[in-house]
Amino acid sequence: MRYPKPSLLLWLALLLPYFGAAQNSWNGKRCAVVLTYDDALNVHLDKVIPSLDSAGFRGTFYINGSAATLETRLNDWRMAASRGHELGNHSLTHPCDGSLPGRTWVSAESDLSRYSVARAVNEIRFTNTLLKAIDGKDERTFAYPCGDSLIGKVNYYDQVQHLFVAARGVTGAMLTATDANWESVNCYGMNGQSGDEMVALVKSAMAQGKLLVFLFHGVGGEHSLNVSIEAHYQLVSFLKQHNNEIWVAPLVEVAKAVRGKTEE
Repeated sequence: MRYPKPSLLLWLALLLPYFGAAQNSWNGKRCAVVLTYDDALNVHLDKVIPSLDSAGFRGTFYINGSAATLETRLNDWRMAASRGHELGNHSLTHPCDGSLPGRTWVSAESDLSRYSVARAVNEIRFTNTLLKAIDGKDERTFAYPCGDSLIGKVNYYDQVQHLFVAARGVTGAMLTATDANWESVNCYGMNGQSGDEMVALVKSAMAQGKLLVFLFHGVGGEHSLNVSIEAHYQLVSFLKQHNNEIWVAPLVEVAKAVRGKTEE
């Protein structure tokens, strides 16, 4: 027995709920892109934030409480926060696990393997207090310094998880709204990539309807992990050209929206 082939309209009716669900996950757009910047560098204030502001975008800036720019340019960070950029928590002294291979550059003072869990927790809490004094906000996200989360076999973040909307890790992957681990959000770390390479990542996220998180350090210098200002500008320009298709927002806003969190 032959069955009639479904009409094109029937196929569209069947598929539209899936398309709608994908779009609703990202504020009604095809995908979401989050631009994150680590270590509170001068170049973030001098080059990155003006570039984002001119395009109408807001980024997430992960600040360690001992960053020099908090002492020398505190008001600039306060102004950035007033324009909607997220000031994220990157702990106090940026502690990394110096016992891991290739970590000879980690100082004894900021060696996570020498920390107690209580010390790590207290430094994160202190940095939250400091950031609130700057931006007045109670909600923000956390970024693991160097992607390290363990002290011995204990995940220190478990004890501060309730303080944050989400936490960003360092492992590269794009995410759907349902498979994202909001306690260690995947991201792509940038170091030497061209503008074309970064735009290609965005195009892939658009095609797949996924969340893409970028991790930047230096932009035009000031850090060993660096991309050129020209490459970064090309990325921002592409995002601006496709603003009607790409949701660009700080991680705190994307995580809140997708996780269903509301303002308290």
